[in-house]
Amino acid sequence: MKHEWRKQEKELYGVSIKPQVIQVPKQTFITIKGEGNPNEEAFSDRVGVLYSLAFPLKMAFKRMAVNDKTRREEFSYTDYTVYPLEGEWQTTNPDNLLDKTSFQYTLMIRQSDYITEEIFEETLTTVKKKKPHPLLDEIEFVTLEEDLCVHALHNGSFDDEPVTFAKMEQFAQEQKLQRLHLYHKEIYLNDARKTPPAKRKTILRFQVR
Repeated sequence: MKHEWRKQEKELYGVSIKPQVIQVPKQTFITIKGEGNPNEEAFSDRVGVLYSLAFPLKMAFKRMAVNDKTRREEFSYTDYTVYPLEGEWQTTNPDNLLDKTSFQYTLMIRQSDYITEEIFEETLTTVKKKKPHPLLDEIEFVTLEEDLCVHALHNGSFDDEPVTFAKMEQFAQEQKLQRLHLYHKEIYLNDARKTPPAKRKTILRFQVR
């Protein structure tokens, strides 16, 4: 059985344009940090190096699901679709939220629940040998627990996100919820490199209490 996040985790990824409250479960990710304009090469390099590890991790799990007889009964699936790129964003210039040179970000790709830190380390070592890249040394395997959040689907250009965030802020106030941080999460449901700005679909999320 193949786990497909679009079909089987609709509460997290089948998000409406209407803001909603969600309890986000604990999740593991491979992550890499960066700063500056996301239209520059440093950003795309980090996206590329994350995927250069995400796909070998998927294949490592498939091999384990087939070959590890002692653990096979633990698995509810034997393959999975690689999760979408996500990013946590903040700025050093809150007076101008579109000043891209002031952006600070952590890019991440969620991992299957069956990917352990040991599998991550083994796969990372293999990738470094086969496809060496200096940024591989900056990738970390982390567990995040976002807890209570407000999220909504944003359709269109990244530059128009403040309109959706304003709706989310208003919704949070109506629900008597307080936003915890200035930083926010973005989940990219399609590849921005191949998708015209008007057709991009991005889940926006921030933590509340």
